[in-house]
Amino acid sequence: MSVARFWRETLRRYNLGASKCPECQTVFFPPRSVCPQCTVHRKSMTKMEPCQLSGKGEIFSYTTVYEAADGFEMQVPYVLALVKMAEGPVLTGQVVDVDPKEVHEGMPVKATFRKLREDGDSGVIHYGYKFAIVRSPTASK
Repeated sequence: MSVARFWRETLRRYNLGASKCPECQTVFFPPRSVCPQCTVHRKSMTKMEPCQLSGKGEIFSYTTVYEAADGFEMQVPYVLALVKMAEGPVLTGQVVDVDPKEVHEGMPVKATFRKLREDGDSGVIHYGYKFAIVRSPTASK
């Protein structure tokens, strides 16, 4: 199996794989093997349940980046947000396909997978999650 095919077929790379504590029901992203929330840590050891985040959430807090880190210069200005997922975890991610002036706390978003970069001549493409605004059907009219 080629490296590119292996990369494409790895489930965790294209999903928001999380874990859930069977004791307190707290969901963690990225997945954890032990729940730090439970006072009885031993009860969660080796019992954390794998789960998937729905990708739905809302902007908890955000900032607009005008001075980009190396490799992101062509994207400024862009929005970087803390997104509270429907299942509970808070993820950090770029908000895409939106004018930074339109973004506000409480905006509904949905995770989307996008190309992040490509490794030289080998052609291995790295994907990751970002967030897109969920627009109501009446907003476009």
